[in-house]
Amino acid sequence: MNYENINISVVMLGASGAVGTQALNHLLKEKKIANLILLGRRPIDNINEDFVHQHEINIFDSSTYEHVIKNTSAAICTLGVGEPSKVSKEDFLKIDKQAVLDFAAICKKSGVKHFELLSSVGISTTSSSFYLKTKAELVAELEKLHFERLSIFQPSMILTPTNRYGFSQAVVLKVWPKLNFILQGGLRKYRGITVEKLGIAFANNIFTKGTGVEILKYDEFNNLNEL
Repeated sequence: MNYENINISVVMLGASGAVGTQALNHLLKEKKIANLILLGRRPIDNINEDFVHQHEINIFDSSTYEHVIKNTSAAICTLGVGEPSKVSKEDFLKIDKQAVLDFAAICKKSGVKHFELLSSVGISTTSSSFYLKTKAELVAELEKLHFERLSIFQPSMILTPTNRYGFSQAVVLKVWPKLNFILQGGLRKYRGITVEKLGIAFANNIFTKGTGVEILKYDEFNNLNEL
């Protein structure tokens, strides 16, 4: 990764979530960030870097943050419902689709060239899964905005260091890493990725070159961690 002459401005939505936190932690160590704008419903504690600017916003009202996204070259969006099965379809659409589209539209209008999105492996507009179909529809809408570069991160199971959602997640966190030996070839994309590695991949990808729509999966996450 070539850091010469890199001095960029980044805006983040969802920086307080599991993946967003890891991406943020990595960016806070990055000396070539000129400006880091954090948008959220509440401030994140213990951030003292002078290049970081936090804004409390209403994620459902883009007018509450449109004015702060200026001279920003890249955007990272990791906003999403932690447990989709625990909310109504209406609320899921409102948060995971419409709020993200509103943010992306403002980013495009404000001159953002590179937009990164946390999505999911297996998304398809024809999927029988409401979750996967909605995620695919979101990507299709983002493509219509014609960012110079659109990075779609498609992890399978995101492995967190602690159990956040109860018994079912506890089982998954224990079992999923042991499946790697059978997840070979075309199935490698279904391997679990640690939340730290995924966050680092988001951050490092900002400093790589690329154009058009790019889909990033398990192997790409690992490659970005080696930069």
